Amino acid sequence: MEKLKERWGITSNFQLIIIFVVFAITGSSSVYVAKPFLSFIGMDKGNFPQEWWGQTLYWILRILLIFPFYQILLVIYGWLFGQFKFFWAFEKKMLGRMGLNFLLKDKS
Repeated sequence: MEKLKERWGITSNFQLIIIFVVFAITGSSSVYVAKPFLSFIGMDKGNFPQEWWGQTLYWILRILLIFPFYQILLVIYGWLFGQFKFFWAFEKKMLGRMGLNFLLKDKS
């Protein structure tokens, strides 16, 4: 635990617990939100062909939607739990490693 606290630059075990809770809630929420969002845009599971490729396409689309929901919810929950600074830095680092840091570049 001490190595993780040092690596993340946090000082207390309570802060570490909050961070773990935010990660857990974010993961569950992003999976939960993807299905109703697909329904909202008219892409219910029933709208795809029943053959294997139709269902596979549905699940690929749903998994691809989970990623942006996760990114957004991570920062929102981090803010709600008072850890915005940590999660904003975490988000920037994660997007940078994925080659998507251009999304956060300042245009000035």
